[in-house]
Amino acid sequence: MSQQVENETGAPLPNPAEMAKSYAEVAQRASRLLTHFIEKKAKEGVAPPSDELGIARAFMDLSARLMANPYKLAQAQMGMMWDYFSLWQGSMLRMMGVNAQPVATPAKGDNRFRDEDWEQHFLFDFVKQSYLIAARNIHDTVCCVEGLDDNTQKKVNFYTRQYIDALSPSNFAFTNPEVFRETVKTHGQNLVKGLNNLLHDIEAGDGQLRIRMTDTSAFEPGKNVAATPGKVVFQNDLFQLIQYEPTTKEQNKTPLLIIPPWINKYYILDLREKNSFVKWATDQGHTTFIMSWVNPDAHLAQKSFEDYLLEGSLAAIEAVCQATGEKEVNMAGYCLGGTLLATTLAYMAAKKDKRVASATFFTSMIDFSIPGELGVFIDEDQVSSLEKKMNERGFLEGSEMAMTFNMLRANDLIWSFVVNNYLMGKDPFPFDLLYWNSDSTRMPAAMHSFYLRNMYMANKLKDPGGITIDGVKIDVSKITTPSYFISTVEDHIAPWKSTYLGARLFKGPVKFVLGGSGHIAGVVNPPVANKYGYWTNPAATLPETSDDFLAGATQNPGSWWTDWQTWVSELNGGKTVPARVPGKGGLKALEPAPGAFVKFRLDTATAD
Repeated sequence: MSQQVENETGAPLPNPAEMAKSYAEVAQRASRLLTHFIEKKAKEGVAPPSDELGIARAFMDLSARLMANPYKLAQAQMGMMWDYFSLWQGSMLRMMGVNAQPVATPAKGDNRFRDEDWEQHFLFDFVKQSYLIAARNIHDTVCCVEGLDDNTQKKVNFYTRQYIDALSPSNFAFTNPEVFRETVKTHGQNLVKGLNNLLHDIEAGDGQLRIRMTDTSAFEPGKNVAATPGKVVFQNDLFQLIQYEPTTKEQNKTPLLIIPPWINKYYILDLREKNSFVKWATDQGHTTFIMSWVNPDAHLAQKSFEDYLLEGSLAAIEAVCQATGEKEVNMAGYCLGGTLLATTLAYMAAKKDKRVASATFFTSMIDFSIPGELGVFIDEDQVSSLEKKMNERGFLEGSEMAMTFNMLRANDLIWSFVVNNYLMGKDPFPFDLLYWNSDSTRMPAAMHSFYLRNMYMANKLKDPGGITIDGVKIDVSKITTPSYFISTVEDHIAPWKSTYLGARLFKGPVKFVLGGSGHIAGVVNPPVANKYGYWTNPAATLPETSDDFLAGATQNPGSWWTDWQTWVSELNGGKTVPARVPGKGGLKALEPAPGAFVKFRLDTATAD
């Protein structure tokens, strides 16, 4: 039994033997990592500094423009000085026991300053407001600089925000009241444990920091995520097709095929039973199929966007028709899967192929003219540099793409975990959504290069004949399939005003619905949660602009899932068939769901 010693205040001191053990473990880890880093760099050689992201060029241009207008710069400096004067005045009043209105307050939803000491304790409140004043004035100074082109301005805004977020007092041990209390309480053991966590994450990233967002050992596909019963009924080099066990005696005559994005695993739509779209759709009587994309290695480097259509979406349609004996399918595509779905529909329209009865697009871009902050990462220099890296190994590492997405919400997806894991010294909490978020996949070099250049950079998908697939000129304006678009008002990956532009390109009837929340929570929003709500516009055709749509829209409570079910049911005319059992139709069962493809995880396995 370990002996506890108390200090003068009565707080228990850490056991010396346990402290020595912790220090020794940290020292050993650090020594191993340092040795590994030196050996690795010796093999790689010393690379000259480069500016692949164009950050230095952007800020040099910014500096030149600011210096060219010294009057405006002086105005900004005076404004900041006045804010600080007001803060000092308010702080003096607080010291004398007089209430004073804060000069700067956190934005709604900013969780960095939720600890009550940020407001109640004089010193921490002063530190917080000092930071917020500086952040506001820095942002206001660089956000709208006359003479900067749009791309440079967006890059400046984005990386300035990254800098501001990184310097938040919440990210440092002695200016974060919660961390400060924990440090005093544990006599610094939280920082020792945090350093151990940091070294563990660097080891896991083979020398690069890979921040753990959740306890990955708490989840396993097929057990507590991706657990809806079903069978794999088809597979090829690119995907496995899962058909789910029926939960109703009768099922809709037209089966449902879902194309998830291949940036992450499919089970964002099958996390847990209570928020699984797959389970819910099956409970509504749909014969539900979903594609589980392969996690590609160098052997699939030359797989192109064309292959993902011919061997992916088209092959899946053929397999679903073969499994069910039907001649039509309802389809849904999520994000990048929706972009592929639109391309597939245009290809099929050119071929007079009418096997798709309806199409649903979950936060999917077809017109890329409003790419949002992702556009910061996509220009000729950055894409060329990325292509060079991809061609060397044959694929884009999933962790690199994951970091890009995490930077879009750095406070929530990076810095909150830095504080929890490394300053508080706590292990990350088991959370299924974050487990999925960290389960990234690679992307073949040829496919990703085509996607970046033709969709994001050149925006060719919206133009008739802009891209060619298997000799067919793709024209999305020829799509007559009844379509349902669900986008979300806070989406930072597929901005809804951009998805709205894409929805207006189709020739057939289109219903556009705007959900609450963001790219994930707004889609994975089961009716039982009764959250967020959604907007619909009763106009017979989509209004010309997104602003016109919203101006004439009605907000509805609850989940868009029920609205979609009404829409697709009316299209199908209520026709049903006896429930279909996976493996008992035209395709035999190959293995139980979730299948082998989804179980390859990059942070626990190595490439072939």
